[in-house]
Amino acid sequence: MGNSKSGALSKEILEELQLNTKFTEEELCAWYQSFLKECPTGRITQQEFQSIYAKFFPDADPKAYAQHVFRSFDANSDGTLDFKEYVIALHMTTAGKPNQKLEWAFSLYDVDGNGAISKNEVLEIVMAIFKMINPEDVKHLPDDENTPEKRAEKIWMFFGKKDDDKLTEEEFIEGTLANKEILRLIQFEPQKVKERLKEKKP
Repeated sequence: MGNSKSGALSKEILEELQLNTKFTEEELCAWYQSFLKECPTGRITQQEFQSIYAKFFPDADPKAYAQHVFRSFDANSDGTLDFKEYVIALHMTTAGKPNQKLEWAFSLYDVDGNGAISKNEVLEIVMAIFKMINPEDVKHLPDDENTPEKRAEKIWMFFGKKDDDKLTEEEFIEGTLANKEILRLIQFEPQKVKERLKEKKP
């Protein structure tokens, strides 16, 4: 993309990112330099992304969740994230508006990318989330959400869907904005990640 292999960020990408995110030119340029240090090719592969994620969770198994997060941000499905996709990912998960975050969450749960979510897809993501929760913490979860199956069932019931129904993006966003319980059940925003992101800010 542009001159992604040189040390400077192309003007077009810089302008587009400033328009679509809250990040300043200084922040973006500093991030680009550190991005190139970690990824000299200007791209992050799924393996590299998984190993970055693994550093955040030394006591858990984030591989499955990292795969889904990577897929949801690989906008052009080429198996790598370029700097633009990476920054938009950062923005969506940390500084995005509620609607933007939920658009991203929808793409995370829409595993096959067909524009609708099934109950099985909800279960697949929830299972990946559970692999990242400390077993001690799982013990303290309420009885009706202490296994992936129970949590997926609870989410699906909140949306008022039958087992073989599908959930559209509009229904997903509207339902989640209207019910904080759904928001709590679908998300996994570990404090460690937020703290690490803050540390990386220039």
